[in-house]
Amino acid sequence: MTEANDQRIVVGRIGRAHGVRGELAIDVRTDDPDLRFAPGTVLDTDPASTGPLTVEKSRWHSGRLLVRFAGVDDRTAAENLRGTWLVVGPDDLYASDDPDDFHDLELIGLAVVTVAGEPVGTVTEVRHHAQDLLVIHRETGEEVLVPFVAALVPEVDVAGGRLVVDPPPGLLDDGS
Repeated sequence: MTEANDQRIVVGRIGRAHGVRGELAIDVRTDDPDLRFAPGTVLDTDPASTGPLTVEKSRWHSGRLLVRFAGVDDRTAAENLRGTWLVVGPDDLYASDDPDDFHDLELIGLAVVTVAGEPVGTVTEVRHHAQDLLVIHRETGEEVLVPFVAALVPEVDVAGGRLVVDPPPGLLDDGS
C-alpha cells in the first residue's frame, strides 16, 4: 500500500484471471464480501491509477470469489489488474451490531494498560495472520505482539481511547 492510502482499508486483492471474459479471482479481505462486491459497487484501488473499479457481477465458484469489473472485457485486461489492492475509505466502513467487532482504524492509536492500570504502550498496527495480533509500541521503543482474543484483551474502550490487556507472565517482557 502506498503512503497516500495509509488510511484506506483493504477489502480485497485482485488475483489471476479466470476464463477469457475478464473475470478475476479475488483474495477477499473483508468479512462481508457479498455486500462489498455487489454489482454496482465502486472500489478504489492501490495503485490509484488502475481504478476506481465498478463491480459488474460477482459469483462464488469452488470457494473463490470471482468478480467482473465494468470495462474489463477480456483476459488480457484482467491480467493487467493482477495484484491490485481494492480499498475503501474509513467513511465507507459498515457499523457492526456486534459489540466485540472492531475495525483496525478504531484500534490503532489506543492507549494500552494492564488490568492493574499499568501503562503498556500504544496500538500501532493490527496484523491479520492465523490469529489477529495487536502490535503495541512501548515507550522503550520495543514492540510487543498481543493476540487479539477476549482472554488477553478483556476491554476495548474506543470512545475512551484505551484498551485493557490481561497478559500471562512473560508476554510483555522486552527481552532484557
